[in-house]
Amino acid sequence: QVQLVEAGGGLVQAGGSLRLSCAVSGRAFSDYAMGWFRQAPGKEREFVAAISRSGDGTYYARSAKDRFTISRDNAKNTVYMQMNSLKPEDTAVYYCAANLRGEIRGDRSGYDYWGQGTQVTVSS
Repeated sequence: QVQLVEAGGGLVQAGGSLRLSCAVSGRAFSDYAMGWFRQAPGKEREFVAAISRSGDGTYYARSAKDRFTISRDNAKNTVYMQMNSLKPEDTAVYYCAANLRGEIRGDRSGYDYWGQGTQVTVSS
């Protein structure tokens, strides 16, 4: 069984930064492509960013490009997302997800395992 545990969420003022992390256990971490998604109250869960197995390929949603950076440390079985210049509209629960086929994808259906989420709140 694969387990994903997110951390690093919190309350931050607009313009501030947060770094999310997601620790993965249960199988070889380097087998997975990883993604970050988010869900705001009353909205669908949406794609934010994804990263390839080795970390040399990334893909971002338009809303995240130039402000967020996804990265991974395969030695630590962890994926990160550095979020800068945060806006109130970034407020959501952020989830990490694992894709066993190693595909960098922006659709929820492409991911096999999910974490429980971490709350990010950006105040204006």
